[in-house]
Amino acid sequence: MELVTGGAGFIGSHLVDSLVDKGKKVRVIDNFSSGKMEFLSHHKGDVEIVKCDLLDFENVSKAMAGIETVHHLAANPDIRLGTEVTDTDLKQGTMATYNILEAMRINGVNNISFASSSAIYGEAEEMPTSEKYGPLLPISLYGASKIASETLITAWIGTFGGKAWIHRFANIVGPRGTHGVIFDFIHKLKKTPNRLEVLGDGFQEKSYMSVHDCVNSMLYLIEKTDDDVNLFNLGTGDTCSVRKIAEIVVEESGIENVKIEYTGGKRGWAGDVPKTFLNVDKLLETGFEPTRMSEETIRDCVINLIDEIGLK
Repeated sequence: MELVTGGAGFIGSHLVDSLVDKGKKVRVIDNFSSGKMEFLSHHKGDVEIVKCDLLDFENVSKAMAGIETVHHLAANPDIRLGTEVTDTDLKQGTMATYNILEAMRINGVNNISFASSSAIYGEAEEMPTSEKYGPLLPISLYGASKIASETLITAWIGTFGGKAWIHRFANIVGPRGTHGVIFDFIHKLKKTPNRLEVLGDGFQEKSYMSVHDCVNSMLYLIEKTDDDVNLFNLGTGDTCSVRKIAEIVVEESGIENVKIEYTGGKRGWAGDVPKTFLNVDKLLETGFEPTRMSEETIRDCVINLIDEIGLK
């Protein structure tokens, strides 16, 4: 059986879909703070759901029984929240990862696939940024929690054995999105159809990847790579600017005469990295190829989320 933490969330629910499609038995742990039961409802009785916070070690350990591989995706999904409630990422990131690893050790579970982030690179001087880049100096509490979790995992593997797959995500977008710049822009347009506020100067530039390519690459790497620790950037090898995203959202909304306004400054918020550009050569060398690049991925996501959220 496979365990997916955060399995009712945006990326987690898509991963559950893929695992079920592959004939896997799946158990989900989620506290439903941002995850939604409706994202899993189509599975009916095929997926076992445990409503539990990862800080509840006793129940996490119980849920670990009979598990072969842990797909650890649960975390605070909103980087900005960490600037307001400063222990959010410590608890829901680092401490949650420790509980998962200790529950694995107690229950004899040897395999973990972990959702890390490009946020661990901070304001990297190397563009595109490869997995070998260092020193790693994250500038957000979210990024700090991700790198802390990575080092906990590698230390656990080195001490107790097992295998780990660490996936450093680009910005992942697609259906069921519950946060992020595209989600925010659509909600802003819904509230004020004649004006779209963009935080920062709009020149922020990030690597993007579709959620379907993301989960497919995760499962592909688990199948194709076999080191004790397998570390990969997941992305498309290109970038898209916030200005371009705003233009795509306005275009696909069908709303005319929308004024796009920029608040100014190179960051959208405290801890925002103005530019991330992931080197994905190592991923491509395994034979995996993304089905679409950043801009096409963003446009598809905009169309899907406008349909889900509605602008009427």
